[in-house]
Amino acid sequence: MSVSLGEASSPLRSVAVAVAVAIVGIVAGTALVFGSITAVRASGVRITPLGFIVASLVLLQGVAFGGVALGYLRYRGLTADYLGVRVPSLPEVGAVVVGYVTAIGVAITGAIVVTAAGIQAGSNQAAELGAENPEVLLLLIPASLLIIGPGEELLFRGVVQNRLRETFDAVPGIVIASAIFAAIHFVALSGGAGARLVSIVVLFFPSLVFGAVYEYSKNLVVPALVHGIYNATLFTLLYVAIQFGGSQPM
Repeated sequence: MSVSLGEASSPLRSVAVAVAVAIVGIVAGTALVFGSITAVRASGVRITPLGFIVASLVLLQGVAFGGVALGYLRYRGLTADYLGVRVPSLPEVGAVVVGYVTAIGVAITGAIVVTAAGIQAGSNQAAELGAENPEVLLLLIPASLLIIGPGEELLFRGVVQNRLRETFDAVPGIVIASAIFAAIHFVALSGGAGARLVSIVVLFFPSLVFGAVYEYSKNLVVPALVHGIYNATLFTLLYVAIQFGGSQPM
């Protein structure tokens, strides 16, 4: 089934659909993860921190995000061409490099500003688990490139941002998609509501970079690589800080 032109041209409907897709992805993934973990524990099998992370990555970013994205395409009668998936060209490789450096730069700047202001920020639950079990970080580093980056970009850039771009110009489309992407991380953070909101604001800016490189390239592989390398860098820095510095960076 496809969506009519009238539906596609409504800005309010476009935002509503984008938000709904994001929520369905998170809810479906959370249900899959905790349903599976509960079933395994009920059978008497102990779930290790590493096992929990593996289940979360595969079922949330992989099965849920991928399934919702593919279901959306099927519902609207769209093909993979809607997403734009191809081997990056040389200029697109350049966009990956520039995007990565920019994303890391704005993330570090945000962390410095938050620290200098003495504001409490929320912590990523996966990073907290990795801080307590460093071997988890060694999994999260390659998983960032293979699952996290591709899975999240498929849903939030490939579907959410593309849906918004059907009715919005580039800048508002990227901004709204980035706001949805950052806000949905509320459930992945720990701490009070205020602390989580601080982290969401910081995350919003790297998300703008992911959206911008996708808008430039029209190739989903580009933001997936930027996002994946960005996450892998953060997990690597955390691992190094814990193993050799005995501390956990913000």
